[in-house]
This record gives sequence, structure tokens and C-alpha cells, in this order.
Amino acid sequence: MRTGRGSQAPGLAVVAVNRQRRRRVDVARLTAVLRGAADALSVKGEVALVLAGDRALRKLNHRYRGKDKPTDVLSFPGPCHAHAGGPAGARRDECAACVGQAPGLGDIVISVDSAAANAKRLGRTLPQEMDVLALHGFLHVLGYDHQTDDGTMERLERRLRKRLLTTPESRPRGAGAGAR
Repeated sequence: MRTGRGSQAPGLAVVAVNRQRRRRVDVARLTAVLRGAADALSVKGEVALVLAGDRALRKLNHRYRGKDKPTDVLSFPGPCHAHAGGPAGARRDECAACVGQAPGLGDIVISVDSAAANAKRLGRTLPQEMDVLALHGFLHVLGYDHQTDDGTMERLERRLRKRLLTTPESRPRGAGAGAR
């Protein structure tokens, strides 16, 4: 298992864990996407980015969502994600776990296997699809939910893709792209 520790400079720290070996993934590129999104949203803290395969995502998806199938990305918001500027808006100084430290925003787990299949199906490269999934997962970590928010997350994600993801293939999917 390879791990990497993000810079502790102001902004977002990213701790990356690569638990798969089938495909090369540019962790520095994904870190840059996540930091760009955090800067755009004025979010500070730490996020874990876990890269795994379909088998691991299937287990997690079954355990936490009751769906016995793999998925491309899962997000696990930390208990204090709202203190970093997320939509819930709780005050950080009221949380004993956050006082004096950067909040742990949560974890983003991406199936590189599913990302590769998505990329092929959508005519993207694997790095482009990984960018999209990392950004999508990050918004979920911050508390956004496209299934319940009347389009708020989708609009924000579209805006961030245009700003952060420079290739047309990484920009928002058209209809029929599938929900996450």
C-alpha cells in the first residue's frame, strides 16, 4: 500500500492511499483538483483520498448503502465537515474535536476499475474520469447531495468543472450519464 501526505500549507491537505495496483493513477493531479475545488469554495482541512478496485467498492457500497454492486465513487463526510465551510454551517469553535486543528473533512473512495470503464464508455481518458470522480466525491464530503438538493450540487459541480478541469472531456456529462 502506497500512501502520500499532502502539503500542510493553508488550504486543503490531501492524504492519498492507493490500494490497487492494476492501473497507474496520477495522485498529484487528483490532489491539485481537490485543492483547486477547496480554494474555490474557501474550504480548509484535510481529506483522505483512497484508490481501490471494484471489489472493495462493492463491499463498501453494500455495507453503507445496502447496494450489492460496485460503484465508481463513495464519500464519507467527517463529523466536522460543516466547520470547513460546508452547507450545514455549524460553528467550528463549538466542536471539541475541531478546536485548534484543521477539520478532517472526510474520505473519498474511488474505484479505479469503475473509473476506467466509465472513461471508455464516455470517451474520456482515465485521468479525466478520475478528476471528475474526485471532484464529485469532494462535494459529497462537504455535504452536498444531488439526489436531494434540487440541482444545487449539479450546478456547483458544473461550475467547478469548467474552472478546474481544462479538457472538454472532463466537463459535465450529458443526459444519460448515470447518477452517482
